[in-house]
Amino acid sequence: MLEIKNLTTELNADSGLVRAVDALTLTIKRGETFALVGESGCGKSMTALSILRLLPDSGRVTGGSVDLDGADVLQLPESRMRDFRGRKISIIFQEPSTSLNPVMTVGRQITEVIERHTTMRGKAALAKAVEWLQRVGIPEPARRINDYPFQMSGGQKQRVMIAIALAAEPDVVIADEPTTALDVTIQAQILDLLAELQRSQKMAMLLITHDLAIVAQMAHRVALMYAGQVVEVADAGEFFARPLHPYAVNLFDALPDETKRGRHLASIAGSVPALNQVFVGCRFADRCADVMDRCLNNAPVLNEFRPDHTVRCFLYEGAALVHSPTRNSGNDDILPADHKAGPTVLEVRDYKVWFPIRKGLLQRTVGYVKAVDGVSFSIGAGRTLALVGESGSGKTTVGKALLQLLRGSAEITGSALLSGQSLEQLKGESLRTARRAVQIVFQDPFASLNPRMRVHEILEEGVASLCPDVTAAARRERVMSLLDKVGLPSSALTRFPHEFSGGQRQRLAIARALAVEPQLIVADEPTSALDVSVQAQILNLLKQLQYEFGVAYLFITHNFGVVEYLAHDIAVMKGGKLVEIGPAEKLLHHPENEYTRSLLQAVPRLVRQCSAS
Repeated sequence: MLEIKNLTTELNADSGLVRAVDALTLTIKRGETFALVGESGCGKSMTALSILRLLPDSGRVTGGSVDLDGADVLQLPESRMRDFRGRKISIIFQEPSTSLNPVMTVGRQITEVIERHTTMRGKAALAKAVEWLQRVGIPEPARRINDYPFQMSGGQKQRVMIAIALAAEPDVVIADEPTTALDVTIQAQILDLLAELQRSQKMAMLLITHDLAIVAQMAHRVALMYAGQVVEVADAGEFFARPLHPYAVNLFDALPDETKRGRHLASIAGSVPALNQVFVGCRFADRCADVMDRCLNNAPVLNEFRPDHTVRCFLYEGAALVHSPTRNSGNDDILPADHKAGPTVLEVRDYKVWFPIRKGLLQRTVGYVKAVDGVSFSIGAGRTLALVGESGSGKTTVGKALLQLLRGSAEITGSALLSGQSLEQLKGESLRTARRAVQIVFQDPFASLNPRMRVHEILEEGVASLCPDVTAAARRERVMSLLDKVGLPSSALTRFPHEFSGGQRQRLAIARALAVEPQLIVADEPTSALDVSVQAQILNLLKQLQYEFGVAYLFITHNFGVVEYLAHDIAVMKGGKLVEIGPAEKLLHHPENEYTRSLLQAVPRLVRQCSAS
């Protein structure tokens, strides 16, 4: 269905010519799910944009071909390519906030695709759009069809993006992190929907993701990408049972789960190398525990080590194995015992956040949206409370309200005490001081980073404002240390947010929150945009800070692997209320609420048949 040969994409950047995709070759069959996995910045999303010819002005495809059902899309005129996009091939983008048109209703954005690529018009197209909203799990689709993107939560916007991509039932769908912003129950619905469409339409799918559990559940074949190149290709079962490349082996060791509590996760040192250089040897050599002299001076090629299992590594010479890849032993580094619950940092009692519904010329209040309706919990120093639940359940609203970011737009009642101080009563300098003690990492890093500021300005701004006693030299030293801890090079300091991948931007957002050394961090899906290796680095960093400084975390997430590894306590939200709260071990293994049980049953699990060989 889709055959890619030697696809090469280059970008003109301030740092020079960047070869984002280097001679990539893949074949995807009709009805097949082909997963493309790898770290952020390795070229996965750029591959997708190259296939659809949606590259930025600075980018161009310099070689190769993309054959879609007999037509090379790289050779089509733009007028013909518009007929292909949406109908023959479509894409689900990673960041719905920047992909949806903010001045068009979601219904109009879906019907636009339907009317452009099918014979349906008017009411028929609108009815089809409502049906799609229902299929992707939007509640009250007939009413929400007239909503604008800003009226929806992050997860709901992602569902709308999926509906737009699938509305004309294309032959090939490129899904670029399609479930990143979704909770596990909606994620399960979406994955089931994609699988059902594949069966009925014989649709091919290129699944770009860093969630290996989803890959294990969905994919027929897997390609592992690193620094612009494919380094391993295999059937999914073979890849998960016997990963070959040292990078693949280390990725599996970096996955968080309950068995690794109290230990450092095995993370891969360093980061993906800059792609504006001419590579001489293996691109993974600097991070590989099995590096040999020849790796530094010669570039390995894809070699078929087993039938239908190719690998780009000198450890595999033809059918001979030099030696098995070295397993990362980071998870043998046992951390000190968990803190006992220290002094209460945050105490929330009967907290309500209601948004008024106003109508008429005078905009009188006629009702309320009860986004948060009477929640109560507390977090002690050195402890982590995971707040889980479906998108739209009120999790993010809790975090924003606690930081007093909803003043004037919502009616807030109840109490929230930060180290005994009522947050609602703080104003001016007192509120500024409190914000040094509590920070937030937002879900969407692109929307939360100032696009006009360079990285060093973004990271130093909070320290300069909230920690005036820190000198300029000390600020710069703190920023350099944080960049290293979140796995970014010092060269990132002079770059702008748009020059980074989604995962790299999230690392910057986490570094910004950590810069003022807060007592409490509200982390709203802080690892949702991160690949497995960087997620391990971040979780290790958060754990280490908690042990060293007693930092408390309110961790909002739908990733139950992270919850199992990090959380001391878990609170489950539904419809603005807490339906269950308790110690992590009890809630994960013996949930009392039916909704909690349904959440846990929907979690995709990675089951490996045996270790690497």
